[in-house]
Amino acid sequence: MNELGNSRQVVSNQLGLNEQLDEVVRKHLNTEFKKPYQAHTLAAFNQLAEQLKGDSRPLIFDSCCGVGESTVKIAQMHPDAMVIGLDKSAHRLAKTPLSLPDNAVLLQVDLNDFWRLAVDAGWQLSHHYLLYPNPWPKAKHFQRRWHGSAVFPFILKLGGKLEVRSNWKTYIDEFAASLAIAGIEAQVEQYQSEVAITPFERKYWASGQDSWRLAVAL
Repeated sequence: MNELGNSRQVVSNQLGLNEQLDEVVRKHLNTEFKKPYQAHTLAAFNQLAEQLKGDSRPLIFDSCCGVGESTVKIAQMHPDAMVIGLDKSAHRLAKTPLSLPDNAVLLQVDLNDFWRLAVDAGWQLSHHYLLYPNPWPKAKHFQRRWHGSAVFPFILKLGGKLEVRSNWKTYIDEFAASLAIAGIEAQVEQYQSEVAITPFERKYWASGQDSWRLAVAL
C-alpha cells in the first residue's frame, strides 16, 4: 500500500525513467537472491501452505494489500479462487474495514521472502495484484520500487495475470520497461472504474488524480 499517508500527488526529483533502470534490472535478472528468510514470514508461509494442501482452487495474490479492502473485493470478483492479501504492516491489516469472505485470508509478511518461498514451493498464480504500492519517488530509492528490487524476477516466476496500478505514471512506465528487459511486453493505460477497490484509489479519484495501469499475462 502506498505509504504517503494521504491523497497528494507524487512529487519526484526524477525526470522520466530512472537512469539506473537498465543496469539494475539486468543485474537482478542475472543474480541469485540469497537473503535469509525472516522467521515470521517463513512461519506464515508454512501455515498457509498447510492450509492449502489439497485445495485445487486458482490462487491469487493481492500484494501490498494495506487494510485488505482490495482483498475482499478481489475475492468477490473471483469467487472460485483463493485470494491471499499480503502486507508488511500488522497495524494496517488490523484496520480491515470489511468481513473477509471464505475465499480470502490476510497475512502479515515480508514480500521479499514470501514471493520467493511461493516460487520455491512451485506455486503458480492465476492473478497477481499490485495496487498502489509505495512509489518511493526519490531517484536514489529506485531499488526500493518492486521493479527495481532484487525480488523482481520472482514476481515474473509466480506467473499469472499481473496487474499493477499507480497514481504515478512513471512507476507504471518503469515497470513496463523492466518487463521489456525480461522479454515481456506490456501496455500502459490510464485507468478508471465506477468503483474504486482500495482506499487510496478512492482518495486519488476524489481529488481528481489519474490512475495508470499495467496488465500482462506472465
